[in-house]
Amino acid sequence: MTPDLLTLLRQVDTPTVCNAIEVAEGKRGFDAFTRGTLLASAPEAPAMVGYARTAKVAAVAPPAEPPEVIKARRMAYYEYMAEAPAPAVTVIEDLDYPNAIGAYWGEINTTVHKGFGIFGALTNGVMRDLGDLPEGFPVVAGSIGPSHGFVHVREIDTPVEIFGLTVAPGDLIHADRHGAVVIPPAVIPMLAEAISKLLETEKLVLEPAKAPGFDFATFEAAWARFEQSRT
Repeated sequence: MTPDLLTLLRQVDTPTVCNAIEVAEGKRGFDAFTRGTLLASAPEAPAMVGYARTAKVAAVAPPAEPPEVIKARRMAYYEYMAEAPAPAVTVIEDLDYPNAIGAYWGEINTTVHKGFGIFGALTNGVMRDLGDLPEGFPVVAGSIGPSHGFVHVREIDTPVEIFGLTVAPGDLIHADRHGAVVIPPAVIPMLAEAISKLLETEKLVLEPAKAPGFDFATFEAAWARFEQSRT
């Protein structure tokens, strides 16, 4: 991914990327996206874009392993995140979902991960401290709650599932208040052109629809041009 593409991806929303992937692939049916409604800590923030650093956590019950094992895994987790190649996004599966209660993403963890140079977090779990999260580190989560419960790390650097989306370590993630997608490696070289084409073709309908005097005849003509541009 080039710096120019990274800049572009941060400027567009996730639905645009989802549609642009289909433009690049030349067909509908792309399905590597989240299902359901996620919550955004900063709905107006730019999209988070980066390569996935993955882990699994749990919080409903205390850890069954010895304390020294839990502590060692916790430090291994933070070292793994600190060594993430830029750009990176943290993707955390809460194994307690859909009954997650432990807010892994609060003021301390978001600040630490931002300090590591990571661009945001995607999780099916819980976030909190919404008024105190650092600017520039958006969290897209499954829920909001007040407690951290018995939250602890179970796995590091393994495939995870977030709202129906399977994410492998190193997958390229685009996420915002709409949800998240995994960008297929094969479309990356074509993605900038696909986004540009998508935005230009949408103008064929959007601009007439916003202009005075818009009626069905104008729509019909605009839609014909729109469909022709997509073939």
